[in-house]
Amino acid sequence: MSSSSIFDPRTIESAKKTVSSFMNTAFSNSNISTTAIICSAVVGLFAYEQYVYLKKKKSLPGPTFKIPIIGAFFDSLYPTFEGYMSKWKSGELSCVGVFDRFVVIASTCELSRRILNSPAFVEPAVVDSMKHILCADNWVFLGGKDHVDYRKGLNVLFTRKALGIYLPIQEKVYKKHFDRWLSFNGKTEQYQWHFREVNMEASLRVFLGDFMEDAVAEKISEEYFNITAALELVNFPIPLPGTKVYKAIQSRKYIVKHFIESVKDARKRMANGGEVKSMLDAWLKSMSEYEEECAKAGKPAPRRFDDREVSLTILTFLFASQDATSSALTWAYQLLADHPDVLQKVYDEQIRIRKGVVDQHLTLELMDESVYLRQVVKEILRLRPPVLMVPYQTTREWPINESYTVPKGAMLIPTTYPALHDPKVYPNPDDFNPDRWGPEGTAEKNPKNFMVFGNGPHHCLGKEYAIMHLMALIAESSLKLEWTHTRTDKSDDISIFATIYPQDGCIMSFRPKSATA
Repeated sequence: MSSSSIFDPRTIESAKKTVSSFMNTAFSNSNISTTAIICSAVVGLFAYEQYVYLKKKKSLPGPTFKIPIIGAFFDSLYPTFEGYMSKWKSGELSCVGVFDRFVVIASTCELSRRILNSPAFVEPAVVDSMKHILCADNWVFLGGKDHVDYRKGLNVLFTRKALGIYLPIQEKVYKKHFDRWLSFNGKTEQYQWHFREVNMEASLRVFLGDFMEDAVAEKISEEYFNITAALELVNFPIPLPGTKVYKAIQSRKYIVKHFIESVKDARKRMANGGEVKSMLDAWLKSMSEYEEECAKAGKPAPRRFDDREVSLTILTFLFASQDATSSALTWAYQLLADHPDVLQKVYDEQIRIRKGVVDQHLTLELMDESVYLRQVVKEILRLRPPVLMVPYQTTREWPINESYTVPKGAMLIPTTYPALHDPKVYPNPDDFNPDRWGPEGTAEKNPKNFMVFGNGPHHCLGKEYAIMHLMALIAESSLKLEWTHTRTDKSDDISIFATIYPQDGCIMSFRPKSATA
């Protein structure tokens, strides 16, 4: 029997009548036990679940049958990179069912870009748990004009002028953590967590300034770990006490409480003419100046954001930057240690553009001149993209290609890794080769494949901030530190914890840069 005949409306109606007839007969027959009726009903529900799954699946690659109720929940709970690769290789579209969610995965660059640029058919889904964690009224869940207007108000935080304000803050954080790493006296240990810590503190200080106590900042770093742990693609749907999502919600409450305190403090300082020393300061001052402009011009007063809204927005910046950039930093240190020739070129470039002044402070001009360093960062992000996929949800049926229509309400996932490892665009894609981004390379000729920061109306607002942060930290590290990577048989294998990391946790040791380097 063909698949089309199975889903023929007459077949469906016939099945309904058969089930209805069975239930009427069962409950009118006193010789049939209640247990038998219940068991039959359960079997019927399971059968109907399979029917719905197969109707949505059609000819897509994916499990032939769905495990009753939970589907591929355990695969989502404990994802592996190899499992993802298997899905990507199975076809340009593949599918899986988890609980009541039907998930369609796009593996090609063309389809992924189509999804990212089709707001008429899809909206960001993040993951099911995120509305619980980030709050359902958070701006990241806005759509259409509301989302566009909100983003416009945030652009001021990522201008060139703003990035220049952030660099001295970042430099101060880098030095603090370099000193800490050097205090270990060359001890070899896993550094993945240390890279996470320097990234977290840099984010908090850039976003909120130095006015938050160190103890509170450290506690926020610890609490944020619970949010990271709750980022499975499909999580337990109800935030019951003891679940990861419940713990993440409690952590969010703690973090937002202290963010609100920082917002109140910043409002007072900006109202008293204080100097802009953080992203929060810049945003509050920009909003205040715009309110004054509207008042002078007789225009309606712009919408005023309360302390909670500002705090939730800062939380989304932390959410967007923390895990992805921590992943990128981990791979950066590992790849540069494993490729000393590339690290030497980075060092030589920094010495040249600083005219030998190693202690020269970070500036935008120095970053602009760090041409080779930018190539290195782009290659790190291409080879080991922190974000493998970005979940969306269809708002209506969508004939995404000639052979398949995605059902309304399905989770539709564009992926980045296959596009970034396309051998036609990036020859020898598994090689670490920053020169492919240089004048003799071809990578810059295919910008559509470089979807590290997404694409379309929801592309990453802080793209340049993230690249600048990576460049600045690598530049300072090349001048101040020497590091050694202890390779294991798991160093190149990928583990997934919200983003991607080396399975061995990146085992390293750090020492001061020698004077003869």
